[in-house]
Amino acid sequence: MKQIRRKKASQRLWTPFFSKLWILVFLVEFMKGSLLVSILPVYMGETLGLSAGIIGLAFSLQYFGDNAFRAPAGWMAERLGYRGTMSTALLFTLVAIIMLSALTAPVWLVIACLLLGLGTSPLWPCVMTGTTEMSGPNNNNGAAMGTLEIASMGGTGLGPLIMNFAISHYGHSYSTVFMILIGCSIVLLLVALMLPGTNRSAGKAEPEQSALISSGDSKQKQQVLRGIQETIRTLKTKLNVNPLIYPALFLQSFVIGLISPVLTLYARTDLGISPNLYSMLLIAGGGVTVLALIPCGKLVDRLGTKYFLHIGFLLAGTTLFFFSTVQSIPLVFVSVAIIGLGYALILPAWNTFLAQLIPESERATVWGFFLTLQGSGMVIGPLVSGVLWDHAGHTAPFIISGIVMLLMFSCHLVLARHPRRKNAEA
Repeated sequence: MKQIRRKKASQRLWTPFFSKLWILVFLVEFMKGSLLVSILPVYMGETLGLSAGIIGLAFSLQYFGDNAFRAPAGWMAERLGYRGTMSTALLFTLVAIIMLSALTAPVWLVIACLLLGLGTSPLWPCVMTGTTEMSGPNNNNGAAMGTLEIASMGGTGLGPLIMNFAISHYGHSYSTVFMILIGCSIVLLLVALMLPGTNRSAGKAEPEQSALISSGDSKQKQQVLRGIQETIRTLKTKLNVNPLIYPALFLQSFVIGLISPVLTLYARTDLGISPNLYSMLLIAGGGVTVLALIPCGKLVDRLGTKYFLHIGFLLAGTTLFFFSTVQSIPLVFVSVAIIGLGYALILPAWNTFLAQLIPESERATVWGFFLTLQGSGMVIGPLVSGVLWDHAGHTAPFIISGIVMLLMFSCHLVLARHPRRKNAEA
């Protein structure tokens, strides 16, 4: 009986609709990983000779477009359906990659990165909505979520590896890799055009319903304003947390924002690492993180979050300092592997720690607030990173990242003892 149920669940999972969602996730993350990790830092820095400040601004606007427009994208998906929302957005992505491949003026490259973020912003709202809709009678979508994570991590990891190989194979010709990405964008657009025209929950509005919808726009605006006011009221009265949690949320992603625009540039220009060797470096760091995530997550469930976060922040912080001083390639690999291990300790423990602070009755509201605040670090980090690289030296972003990690360690020392504020409002 169990095997029969598993077979039915598997058949329900791999529907044509879900297969298209899986392809969209894989290819979008493949393109973003290729551009943000392997191509843009070196192409904009070495080939075009742009400053790290411009590169940081471009990365920042990409993250801004991807995060800030997810909520509006979800709103559009409910009204335009999956096909209309995703195909329109992915058209922006295709235009962005064509601009990156054909234009060299900094202002157009920055605009292209913003368009890239806008083009990928509807992906996860549409995918999560579609996956929830196709869940079984008991809303069992754990297998689907895990399968989507495989697509996401696989695309993010394979993108830089394949593009580094292509760059090396074609004699550092970026026209070839951009043509590959344009081809991926066209495939994405074709897959999006095969999605359902409307989502199942929204359906098609009848003629008389459309009049009601248009006349209800003002009511919707009022509901949005009331929702914002209710959110603020909830955060004031029901979110009983130590105020240190707010800077900690920002700093946790700020570190990643500091490193991401300059890591490839630093490895190529300062350490002299070839594209193929850099691929091995990514495997060393990312592989350790992925392999350690599952056992670390299980241990967090058994032992709690306290010591995992203490060790993770301290390990990552001190190793980032060490990384900024080494020139030996073997030591660089060791440093990256240790940083990967530190993040494997931090990620499951940090999310579990946050979940323990969130009131059950207001889970969605508070999670949305936490994730928005945490995502802002990814927007600000690249801007600061570019300024540090240009004016304080190439090792400065890594030194500041180490300092921020040690600040996180200090914040968590306090948060572990006093996670909630003493006098909560009633």
